[in-house]
Amino acid sequence: MSQPSSLPVREFLLTLQDTLCHKLAAADGGHFLEDDWQREAGGGGRSRILRDGGVFEQAGVNFSHVHGAALPASASAHRPELAGRSFTAMGVSLVLHPRNPYVPTSHANVRFFIAEKPGEAPVWWFGGGFDLTPFYGFREDVLHWHRTARDLCRPFGDDVYPRYKAWCDDYFYLKHRAEARGVGGLFFDDLNTPDFDRCFAFTRAVGEGFLSAYMPILERRRDMPWGERERQFQLYRRGRYVEFNLVWDRGTLFGLQSGGRTESILMSMPPLVRWEYDYQPAEGSPESALSRDFLPVRDWLGEAGE
Repeated sequence: MSQPSSLPVREFLLTLQDTLCHKLAAADGGHFLEDDWQREAGGGGRSRILRDGGVFEQAGVNFSHVHGAALPASASAHRPELAGRSFTAMGVSLVLHPRNPYVPTSHANVRFFIAEKPGEAPVWWFGGGFDLTPFYGFREDVLHWHRTARDLCRPFGDDVYPRYKAWCDDYFYLKHRAEARGVGGLFFDDLNTPDFDRCFAFTRAVGEGFLSAYMPILERRRDMPWGERERQFQLYRRGRYVEFNLVWDRGTLFGLQSGGRTESILMSMPPLVRWEYDYQPAEGSPESALSRDFLPVRDWLGEAGE
């Protein structure tokens, strides 16, 4: 049985942030600005933001490593076994908001949590995943996205992709809208089997697999022509992204309640967004296809015979 250790996880996360920023900046033609920060209660991080680039209106890739003597009351209320324990939480998260409405928004994160108390075994787990939020859906893009997710899961068991695909569908769902945020992907949490090394290996596979899932879609769609109609629909649909992050996202809530850096936590928000009362796209329009054909939860690979 391998023992949990935060040091190799931290090293992996820092390298992952570097790799993601290097590849995304190369595709964009711009560069990330870095903002190092410290948390008064313990820990800190480095936030990297690319704004007004050739592809990305805003892209953020954040690393954080925070620790404290006790968890926020809201967290320990849900996990009573964590009461009275010190904690360490670290992770890398990214959110990409492209300017071209035909290029999907995307989110990914990988994270590690460990809570300790003298004389007792540590409580630890990994979590993470990635999901895709298109404004104009393309079947080949969604199939590639889910195919990549399935393939990276396969070395860890045939049941892994179906379970974490379903968890993603359930998690990234706006209950107040009865609507999915996007077309899903992978989501996992509380991953803490006795084999720490295997859990860590899967988390690495997810973090390192994101670019293989996203970049081919970016390259296919980045030069598609678009106009004011597509832009206005993109800004409207970005509103759903904001609603989910502020109402339902557990990571946002934990970050704010644990005294994390607000600017870094809320870098996930798009730079421009709009709401419109009771908007209904015209029947048969490209905009209506998103809700009709892409947002309902589907077994994309199964339907394709894969």
